[in-house]
Amino acid sequence: MQAMKTTVEQRKKDIALLQKKHAEQGLSASEKDQLIDALSQRNLFLEELYALAQDNMFGASSEKQPGQHELFNEAEEIAELEEDEPNNVQDVEPKVKRKRAAPRQLPKDLPREVIVHDIAPSDKICACCQSELHCIGTDVTEKLEFIPASARVIEHHRPKYGCRLCEKQGTSNPIKQAPVPNSVMPKSYATPSLVSQIITSKYQFGLPLYRQEQIFAQIEIELSRKTMSDWVIKIAATLSQLLYEPWHNILLGQGVMRADETPLKVVADDNQKSQMWVYNSGADSPKGNIKEDNTRNIVLYEYQPTRRGQCPIDFLRGYNGYLQVDGHASYHATQARLVGCMAHARRKFIEAQKHQVKGSKKVTKADWAINHIQKLYRVETLIKDMTVEQRYAIRQEKSKPLLDQFKTWLDKSATQLAPDSGTGKAVKYTLNQWEKLIRYTEDGRLNLDNNRSERAVKPFVIGRKNWLFSQTAAGANASAVLYSVIQTAKANGLIPFDYLMHVLEKSIEPDCNAESLMPWNVTLD
Repeated sequence: MQAMKTTVEQRKKDIALLQKKHAEQGLSASEKDQLIDALSQRNLFLEELYALAQDNMFGASSEKQPGQHELFNEAEEIAELEEDEPNNVQDVEPKVKRKRAAPRQLPKDLPREVIVHDIAPSDKICACCQSELHCIGTDVTEKLEFIPASARVIEHHRPKYGCRLCEKQGTSNPIKQAPVPNSVMPKSYATPSLVSQIITSKYQFGLPLYRQEQIFAQIEIELSRKTMSDWVIKIAATLSQLLYEPWHNILLGQGVMRADETPLKVVADDNQKSQMWVYNSGADSPKGNIKEDNTRNIVLYEYQPTRRGQCPIDFLRGYNGYLQVDGHASYHATQARLVGCMAHARRKFIEAQKHQVKGSKKVTKADWAINHIQKLYRVETLIKDMTVEQRYAIRQEKSKPLLDQFKTWLDKSATQLAPDSGTGKAVKYTLNQWEKLIRYTEDGRLNLDNNRSERAVKPFVIGRKNWLFSQTAAGANASAVLYSVIQTAKANGLIPFDYLMHVLEKSIEPDCNAESLMPWNVTLD
C-alpha cells in the first residue's frame, strides 16, 4: 500500500511539472505525447484502483475459475496453440453438463426403530369379491432422529482388606487393596472419551471452551473452562512427546514437504507478529494414489512469536529436500530446494482482472494469463491418479511446452505494461518466482501449487474466528500440538475423536509401544 502511494505521488509530480512547463513556455510535440501518455496511464491506474475497491466491497471472494475441476480436454491440447492472446476466452473453458447426484442413503449400521403404518383389518378385504387382500410390497421412508449427547459416571471401587486377628492383638499389618487404575489425568474425573470430546470440539469444530462450559451446564455438569484449559495443556504436553516429536523426525526424512503460515494473536505476548506455521507431507488425501516408499501423511503446526526466516531454519534442521511454499522471503535462508506455488501467481492475475474496468468485452492480458494457467491445471487433473513416473513423463510432454509459451508471453508483456498496473505487478511477481514455479516439473511427487498447505491452515483460521486469540504462549503451543494430532488423523483417514481416544487409552498402559500409536499403524472399528 505504501509503494502504491509513493507511485501515485511521483506521477502527480511528473504531470504537474509537464503542465507547469506547458503553461510557461509551451511543449514540443514529443513532450505533448509524453504528457498525454502520462495522463492516460494515470487515468487507467485510477480506474483500476476504483474497480478493485468496488470489487473488494461488493464482489465475491472466491478465486475458483470455471471448469477448474473438469476433465482434461485432450483434443484442445493436441491443437496448435496460438502465439499471442486468444480472441475469445470462452473457447478455452468448455461447458460440461453435470449429472444430478443421487440422494445419499443413511448408514446401514445405525440403530433403527421400525414403525409399521398399516391399514385397518376391515380395509384388507377386496371391495369387489370380498376376498382377503395379500401384501404385495412395502414402501420404506427413512427419517433421521437425533439423540442429544449423554454422559455417565464410571465408579472404580477398590475394596480394602485387613486381618481381624492382627487388629485384636494390636499387630501392625498393612491393608491390602488393588492399586489405583491408570488414568489419563490422575486426581481428576477426566477420561479419554471426555478429553477427546473437549479437544475435538475446540480444535476440529472451532467450539471455544466457554461454549462447551455452557453445553455441559445444560446436562447439569459443572465443568469450568479453567479446568478444561488445564486438561488441554497437560494432554498437549503428553501428546507432544508421544506423537509430535516422532512425527517431526519422520517429516524431516521425507523427500517432499510443504509449508505455510498464518497470523495469530497472543494476548500475553507483546509481539503483534506471532505466527502459526504449518508443515506437511504425503498425499493430498488419504485416498490419494500417488505412492512413494516411506512417505507418511503428516501435518504439523508450530507456534512462533515471529515470522522471521530463523523459524523455518530451526524447524527444518538442515532439511535439503523439496519444500513447496509461497513467495515469502522467510524460507529463502533454508537449505531446502524451494518449489513455487502457481496458485499464488494466478491469484495475482485474478486481482489484476478485478482491476479491469467493468463492461469491457476485450480479452485482456490478465484474462489470457488466467486461462493459460488453467491449461496447466488441466494437465494436473489428467495425471492426478497416476504414478510418480507417469506424472513426470506427461508433464515433460504437455506442461513444459505450456510453461515455455507462458515464459515468452511474460517476457514480452513485461515490456508492454506499466510496472505499477495490476497486470504489470502480476507479471513481475511471476517472473521473479519463475525458477521456483517450474521446478514442479522436475519430480512427479511435486504439485503445481501449495494448496494442500493452505487447506491445512484453513481449519486453524476457521477456529481462530471463533476463539479469536490465545491467552498465552503455552496455550498457543498446546494448540499447535492438538491441531497437528487432529489434522494428521484426518490426513490418514481416521476420525480424530476415535484416534485421540485410542491414543489416550493406550498411552496409560504399562507396555505402551509408541510405534503402534502412529496413525498409519492404527485400525479403528
